[in-house]
Amino acid sequence: MRQLLKCFVFVMFAGFAGGMQAQFSNPASGPGSASTVPQSQLMQPTELVKLMKSSGPGGPVIFQVGSYVMFQQAHIPNSGYAGPTSQANGLILLKKLVAPLKKDQLIVIYCGCCPWGKCPNIGPAYKQLRDLGFTNVKALYLAKNFGDDWMSKGFPVERGE
Repeated sequence: MRQLLKCFVFVMFAGFAGGMQAQFSNPASGPGSASTVPQSQLMQPTELVKLMKSSGPGGPVIFQVGSYVMFQQAHIPNSGYAGPTSQANGLILLKKLVAPLKKDQLIVIYCGCCPWGKCPNIGPAYKQLRDLGFTNVKALYLAKNFGDDWMSKGFPVERGE
């Protein structure tokens, strides 16, 4: 009987936790999802590559707003690491990094952790930058992920920090 009770409690907890996970673990389905970024504020990878080649030192400021592991594996050259902005620490770091910038500076954010519609980091980063008064913010549109939509196209990358 005791074993049966333990099994029942485990099943009930697992069912409850699974329901909680389905309801709360995907912030991309809520108001902070990548899909909340206006279409007009999206930048295609080819557009960013052209801009990086032509603009020189006065070009866009680029921030990766995803995981540190991804950033170490490969990132866009000269991009800064802001951390996963689906978490408070990432938003705090992003705020510190942009503090010295002019409000009209072109800022490009990207993640590439997963398909665009499931990315938990782009929406919060975009919202934070807009809330801080930045007027020229673009989100790099990576439909599938950084590997498929940037690296496999032969676009430039840096590795490590």
